[in-house]
Amino acid sequence: MKKLILLFSIVTACSSPTPPAQEVVDKAIEVVGVHKLQNAEAFFTFRKIDYSYLMENGAFVYTRTQRDSIGNEVKDVLNNEDLFRYLNDSLITVDEEKRAAYISSVNSVIYFAFLPFRLNDAAVNKSHEGTMEINGTNYHKIKVTFDAEGGGEDFEDVFYYWFDTEDYSMDYLAYSYNEEDEGTGMRFRVAYNARKINGVTVQDYKNLKPRVKDSVPLEAIDQAYLDGELEELSFIELEDVVINY
Repeated sequence: MKKLILLFSIVTACSSPTPPAQEVVDKAIEVVGVHKLQNAEAFFTFRKIDYSYLMENGAFVYTRTQRDSIGNEVKDVLNNEDLFRYLNDSLITVDEEKRAAYISSVNSVIYFAFLPFRLNDAAVNKSHEGTMEINGTNYHKIKVTFDAEGGGEDFEDVFYYWFDTEDYSMDYLAYSYNEEDEGTGMRFRVAYNARKINGVTVQDYKNLKPRVKDSVPLEAIDQAYLDGELEELSFIELEDVVINY
């Protein structure tokens, strides 16, 4: 898919045993309340596009609704089986390349909106990369990779997440990507505006990238952030969030 940017330093902490990555993620999911999304519906607006989320006993429906340049309503409906595109409520045919792009786009927005909810999916591999102190707060640094089977079209992407060792908030995340139209790249996100919506923590992010492309290895992007080697790209802000059970 963190708080307002502050200058801080990172040091490795070694005073206490490090819990495994699975334990950290399980605790974070529980504390921020996203486990409640196993059976829930949600609605939000992102960049003037409306999204809805519905999950019940493993069956899900994600919907994206927007207007095209001439005012037609375009609705993408993604479920466990496939993606379906509607133009003014009429189902239309979509070629395989576009279908894959729409699936990736819809799934990506939902994935980032409700992190760390999907970090326990079957195709997710987690490892603990150390405990760090960031501006006086200790964080678990968790690396995430994906299996080819079940990991989606972008299974080769790599993610890092930083979880507060005290309250298990997910204050930072970073990831690499390889897109056909953009090539390779990476992002670092800083959380801010965390708020509870019906018991679920939702937050916005400041989105950054390296000032010089391919100049920073992903595993060291946190240090690059501290060294001023990243630049602001955009803000990831969710509006009008509603969550129901």
